[in-house]
Amino acid sequence: MATLFSGAGGLDSGFAQSGKFKMLLANDVLYSPAETYSKNFNHRIVEVSEFSSKSKLPVYVVGDISKIDFSPLGKLDCIVGGPPCQDFSITRGKSERRGIEVTRGKLYSHFIRSLIRTQPKVFVFENVPGLISANKGNAYKIIKEDFLKMHVRWSEIKDGINSIANDAKNYSLIFSDIVDASKVGVPQRRKRLIIIGVKEDKVRWPLDNELRQRAETILHGKKNLLSRYPLTTLEVFEGKTIPELATDYEEIMKEYEDVAKKVKTPVAQRWYKNVWKLLTFDIISDYLSANDIKPKSKEEITNAFKEHEEILQKLGYGGNPLEGKYFKDESNELPNEGEGVVERMKMIPPDMNSTFVNGTKWKVESRGMSHIYRRLHPLKPAYTVLAYGGGGTWSYHYRRSRARLTNRERARLQTFPDSYMFEGGVSEVRAQIGEAVPVLLGKKLANIVETVLEKI
Repeated sequence: MATLFSGAGGLDSGFAQSGKFKMLLANDVLYSPAETYSKNFNHRIVEVSEFSSKSKLPVYVVGDISKIDFSPLGKLDCIVGGPPCQDFSITRGKSERRGIEVTRGKLYSHFIRSLIRTQPKVFVFENVPGLISANKGNAYKIIKEDFLKMHVRWSEIKDGINSIANDAKNYSLIFSDIVDASKVGVPQRRKRLIIIGVKEDKVRWPLDNELRQRAETILHGKKNLLSRYPLTTLEVFEGKTIPELATDYEEIMKEYEDVAKKVKTPVAQRWYKNVWKLLTFDIISDYLSANDIKPKSKEEITNAFKEHEEILQKLGYGGNPLEGKYFKDESNELPNEGEGVVERMKMIPPDMNSTFVNGTKWKVESRGMSHIYRRLHPLKPAYTVLAYGGGGTWSYHYRRSRARLTNRERARLQTFPDSYMFEGGVSEVRAQIGEAVPVLLGKKLANIVETVLEKI
């Protein structure tokens, strides 16, 4: 198989963990993620200009995807990837979010070009949910049509594939929907648009319907309790399940007992009334309340935490707390913080952000972004781990004595194995982790692809 726009390899790691796929080619425009990928997958790094039919596989091709000749790969079973998504992202203003009208929005056509060249039986395309609403919905409609018909819209991309484009088989889409990674066990509310296509001549009714149902069941977590009882930040940082962390939880939350009285803002007063006063400090009760869970029975709660234990073990986090743990890539080193940031964060409790201190000496301009100086909640999945951004966007620990997360803590929220080593400076590694597809979501996608290939 091949991966495009591969970054540091989150999606690839998920496929590799399944043990059924061999990565022949990966690609990105930057060297930093290529070096991380190479360190973990042992791929040789080559420039686009060096890649040819004589290149020994596997390789990581660094450079502009428009210059990659895919013909040396021959025919593949699967291609996966997600083009850079800034022009589709809902975090950008409407004037900036122009989708397929701009160069980066056209990069998906190079993904289609790779499909035409290598004719894989299956493809997986991932992107931001904002793609669905970009260009008033037209971008999503056009991209789906192009996947179905193997259509390349731009003449500069068509060059060189006209001779084979007419013979390319169309694809049937067995899945095209937004997926919340927390539903499959990722300790993070991270939503992605996933499109899975299978060669149309390979799937006929009722097989296509069977594959659609399986993809929906897996990606929406329909047969596990994790979709209703999400894994939490406290569990993946401490390496234990909720019932084992009662003392830790009480200690963490009681550190904030005086924060509302010190801050005295309207937001702080509402938090004191609607959140603090309702805490029981019983970890299971507060977990259920924080995640708006209404259990069907005590047995269901017990079974849910058994699933938590199983997934912690599978991720390699069980019994392995992160605090104070040393990593060769220095990804768990505590970041240096300015005194002003440290003092501000002491006044912001879990699940709250900079609005908590607006009107005080700790105030900061947030521009309406909810991520600015927002603390993680110990009993919830994390909010989306960001790749870029200045002050206040780095993600903040639930303990009052802590501010910014380490990159290794971010990596756990993205379900990278602790054995995964990162190359680059702190900000480069932050970007690699934030841009990645959660490894566990990648593994679920690999399970679906594996089933498809077996069935066809």
